[in-house]
Amino acid sequence: MKLNYKRTILIGFAFMSILAFWQFYDQVIPYILENIFKLNTFSANAIMSVDNVLAVFLLPFFGQISDKTKSPLGKRTPYILFGTLAAVALMMVMAVFIENRGFIGFIVTLMLLLIVMAVYRSPAVAYMPDVTEKALRSKANAIINLVGYMGGIFSTIVMMFLLKGEKNAQGQTVYSDSQSFLPVISVIAVFMLVSVLIMVFTINENRLLKETNIKDDEKEDNSNSSGKKLSRPILKSLILILASVFLWYTAYNSVTTAFSRYCLNVLGIDLGTSSGYLLTATIVAIIAFVPLGFLSGLVGRKKTVLIGIILVTLGYASAILIKSETPLMYLLFGVVGTGWAAINVNSFPMVVEMSSGADVGKYTGFYYTFSMAAQISAPLLSGLLIDNLGFGYRILFPFAVFFSVLSFITMSLVKHGDVKPKNKEKSPESSKETVNI
Repeated sequence: MKLNYKRTILIGFAFMSILAFWQFYDQVIPYILENIFKLNTFSANAIMSVDNVLAVFLLPFFGQISDKTKSPLGKRTPYILFGTLAAVALMMVMAVFIENRGFIGFIVTLMLLLIVMAVYRSPAVAYMPDVTEKALRSKANAIINLVGYMGGIFSTIVMMFLLKGEKNAQGQTVYSDSQSFLPVISVIAVFMLVSVLIMVFTINENRLLKETNIKDDEKEDNSNSSGKKLSRPILKSLILILASVFLWYTAYNSVTTAFSRYCLNVLGIDLGTSSGYLLTATIVAIIAFVPLGFLSGLVGRKKTVLIGIILVTLGYASAILIKSETPLMYLLFGVVGTGWAAINVNSFPMVVEMSSGADVGKYTGFYYTFSMAAQISAPLLSGLLIDNLGFGYRILFPFAVFFSVLSFITMSLVKHGDVKPKNKEKSPESSKETVNI
């Protein structure tokens, strides 16, 4: 078996389009809410959390709907294509409301945009396992992540050139009242559309499904080909890995959302320096994606994920000992970035390994439901400890260590979803009683 890199890269263009949007959304929309429309921090954060709340419900729903879709374009492509067209149109309408300071129109358009983005994210991510043999999915997911991050980098570069800001006395980036957001939104929207159109016009999904012909019996010991039942041992593994996803995302997101404030309050470091530490983790993760995809083919997905958890836990634990600004922090976040890449590259393929060809989108939705739920709860849980219970920001990294260790324990108990030799016989467990899911 050999991975078709060109095809995988082209499929990854859909994910690249999605990450280009989210990079813009996470960086620019909070500023617009607080500085253009003068919302307080609590209100802005509440609006920014809507996408995660919507994702918890909509990602599994539309993932499952796309599983059952049959059309001349395929089962995933219609959602990706028309979802992107709708998203691009809404972005341009939103830009007009921003230019004219129309708050109600902006909010309504933004909510519609977040719904549309949730509609096609699961189909876009489920496309790869639909057409990739199970033993190659970690490598393919590494390529998908690498291509996807290129979209985030593109948006960052565009924002650097088209949004001209200055640093205020607190080290925050501020823009003049005359700053127009229309150019940056237009460029990112065009990038999203072109990326998806390249994928649509270079890959015929229906033809590709016939050519690859991924059989249900190549999946992880499902009890039937309909994808409606799992054996109890496999169901247990699915629950454990989804719990692990929630736990390690809780650890990671608590750090990333509060780290700039941790640096200001504990280390006395400005926002620029703290952003550099986080950027180091991102860059190292991008570099590590592909090598870690190959590593999982040698030692297995589960072991690679466990190695990743150990690395991020070591990074969190070591950060507890840092009391002031030091170049050592770059090394620690490089370790965290490597571990995070090992986790991300292999955990998603493990989840869809337990699905059948009939419900890859549904299981993709499960994966993102638990990761999004963690992104909702992480700031709330860590904030409760930091502010309400009076522990202060020093509790941040012990908090992350605790949840990371829990994820190692739950992941250690997972027995299914790993790479197995093709001729390996089914385990006796797989013949046990099945349950609906």
